[in-house]
Amino acid sequence: MPDKNGSATNLAKLAFRFVLIIGIVNFFADTTYEGARSIIGPFLGTLGASATIVGFVAGFGEMVGFALRSLTGYFADKTHKYWTLAFVGYAVNMLAVPAMALSGNWPVAAALIVAERTGRAIRKPAMESMLSEAGDVIGHGWVFGLNEALDQTGATLGPLITAWVLYRRGTYQHAFAVLLASALLCLAVLVVAWRLHPRQLDLKHAAARPHAQQGFSKAYWLYMAGGALIAAGFADFSLIAFHFQQAATVSQGLIPVFYAVAMATGAISSLVLGRLLDQFGLPIMLMAFALPAFFAPLVFLDGAMAGLFGMILWGMGMAAQDSCLKAVLAKIIPSGKRSTAFGIFDTGFGVAWFAGSAVMGLLYDKSIMALVVFSVVLQMMALPVLALAHKQKDSH
Repeated sequence: MPDKNGSATNLAKLAFRFVLIIGIVNFFADTTYEGARSIIGPFLGTLGASATIVGFVAGFGEMVGFALRSLTGYFADKTHKYWTLAFVGYAVNMLAVPAMALSGNWPVAAALIVAERTGRAIRKPAMESMLSEAGDVIGHGWVFGLNEALDQTGATLGPLITAWVLYRRGTYQHAFAVLLASALLCLAVLVVAWRLHPRQLDLKHAAARPHAQQGFSKAYWLYMAGGALIAAGFADFSLIAFHFQQAATVSQGLIPVFYAVAMATGAISSLVLGRLLDQFGLPIMLMAFALPAFFAPLVFLDGAMAGLFGMILWGMGMAAQDSCLKAVLAKIIPSGKRSTAFGIFDTGFGVAWFAGSAVMGLLYDKSIMALVVFSVVLQMMALPVLALAHKQKDSH
């Protein structure tokens, strides 16, 4: 009979293997939809969409993609159909991207953007719940940081692929079509992940777990409020790319490259932030959100070089949203309600993202300086709320 240390070691290896293979799935997923995201703003512009429309479509897509998670998360916990939701979600998420190659006007393109976000909403809470179970074994910051790093690595490659297609004088439609390859690879690796780990609850039953509380704590709701402020003040890349094109500060072929730089920054930041968060807690989280709050003046008010530095901060902020917020949430939510809790949190985050994106789209047409002030102020307001949430967490 294996000793306790041997069992713990085997469990840690199993958890790490699960995180790694899901990270590979998400690597190909992000290659696909982040490759598309890097050109959606300019693409909608070529189809006749205004800045207001770009901001609205981006924000509405995010809102739908986040708002549905409260339903899909609840359904996952109620039915335990985690893998079913994963397969349906990834299929819709992936196949909507190459379908954009067939869109000839902005309403059709907008519908596919929303469909892609809907697919992500279907699979995201279930996958986050499964990852959090691995985090119980090897550390939540490390798990979400590693997964986000692989996400962001794919998100670096995708924009480079679209930039290469545009450099070769291809159209936006050609770029979307090329991304079919990574979409199919994502679905293929997902099948392998399911065959290796067919039952989500294996890790949960193997790990020692505290008794689950019945509701969500005050700290949970405070983290949601802080996340909502960050989301509302965080400009979607579609609007940033639209600005680069309209202001002619960055050439069309370089816009996806700027996005790739942001994603590469996010990949590195995720690993570092996840590890440091497990060790040092609140100071790391506050730093992870304070620095990126100043991306807006760099990308909207200056030239190409400042815009590049702004995108580096923007990429760090994107990484922090998943590697830090999800890690701290996993430590305070009931074990049997993790999909539900992640889903509700994402719904609040997405509604705030939509509201902020819509406001910033309107402000862009009126006053770019007002947009910048709006962005920075809301993100900085989140810091004391996150600090209060941390204090509440430690008091229980």
